[in-house]
Amino acid sequence: MWAGSSKQKQLEESLNKPYSDGIREALDQFKYNFVITDPFLTDHPIVYASEGFLKMTGYCRGEVLGRNSRFLQGPDTDRRSVVEIREAIRQEKSCQITILNYKKDGTSFWNLFHLAPVFCKDVGRVIHFIGVQTPIRKCSRLCTSKDVENDITKQHDSSASANTNVNASNNLIYFGSCRRELCREFSVDLGPSRLQNSCTEDDHKGRLMKHACEAKESDKQNAIAAISCVMSELAHFSKCTGKSVSDTRCDSADLVRVAPTISSSLTIALSRIQQSFVLVDPNLPGMPIVHASNSFLQLTGYSRDEVLGKNCRFLQGQDTDQEDVSKIRQSIEAEQPCTVRILNYRKDGNPFWNLLHTAPVRNASGKVAFYVGVQLDVTGMEDNNNSDKGMTSQMKQLGAVGAVRVVVRSLLGAGPSR
Repeated sequence: MWAGSSKQKQLEESLNKPYSDGIREALDQFKYNFVITDPFLTDHPIVYASEGFLKMTGYCRGEVLGRNSRFLQGPDTDRRSVVEIREAIRQEKSCQITILNYKKDGTSFWNLFHLAPVFCKDVGRVIHFIGVQTPIRKCSRLCTSKDVENDITKQHDSSASANTNVNASNNLIYFGSCRRELCREFSVDLGPSRLQNSCTEDDHKGRLMKHACEAKESDKQNAIAAISCVMSELAHFSKCTGKSVSDTRCDSADLVRVAPTISSSLTIALSRIQQSFVLVDPNLPGMPIVHASNSFLQLTGYSRDEVLGKNCRFLQGQDTDQEDVSKIRQSIEAEQPCTVRILNYRKDGNPFWNLLHTAPVRNASGKVAFYVGVQLDVTGMEDNNNSDKGMTSQMKQLGAVGAVRVVVRSLLGAGPSR
């Protein structure tokens, strides 16, 4: 874990580095409820929170900065909404969704949440996310799980042999037709324990509650306008440092020009190591991949051009455990090795269990020059230490790390080309 002073310093630098010392004062002028997060800090924390956001949630700034936004979730927050937001973050794209959140005092409120990425034009990658929150004040009566449970009970009692309809007398929202049709609208696999007769009562709860509190079109447009204003202010201040930001990723031609490379001799030497691994450069923005082995490309299904210059997070998916991701980030922050069994995804979308070992690779002076990540597909294996011809998984990975370190140490004198 970070020391308190180190964490606070990183939070302060998160906005100051890409922009200027006046950015917070400029952002404070807005009356919107919004936060800015940094995906490159451990657990993707909030680095700026507006006064409107603090008043809306009841938290003070010290209770918000440095925390992941998940603290707004509660017992009735729809899991599908959380997955949708997480997927938008993974794909580095915008999303707008209605979600049930909670204030500091435990009071629930419906929130029109609009998420938007902030890209750095220099490297074409996301450096922040803006999250605008708009409370939805007018909702129909179904706003808690208790209400929904009562209504579902009434529905079951009154519709044993007939389709359900809208009960005009008490404004209850029900579904006509069969339950199977409802399930077609949900693509998230919640596992067999959550499924029964094509759909569970939880499906009814989430659907009923969400329909009960839909945002107005004016709220949606106001959220978009808020994003535009904040983005405009960030862009204005970013120009002072010569590092412009944008709400869109730069084109492929720009990415090619900034794609990181290493010396040809180092590339040739690394290609002789016959295992799945990547080499990333922590000294470049976003810790991009600078070398990917042929075995890695075969394992993931990506081409080399699709991998070089990207952060390894593109292997994550909707069911990737963020605690595993945090462990990796924390080990990098501490410059220590780390081994996790993490769910990753191939290019075709198929998941696989990856026994990932990451380790720092130091130069002759002891400074971390690269990080190596060694992947091993352990899908279907109950024991990660299953041996292959006498060699355990751990031995394979440590052997690959050792080989990479020898190659880098022997050839780093030529220096990585930029």
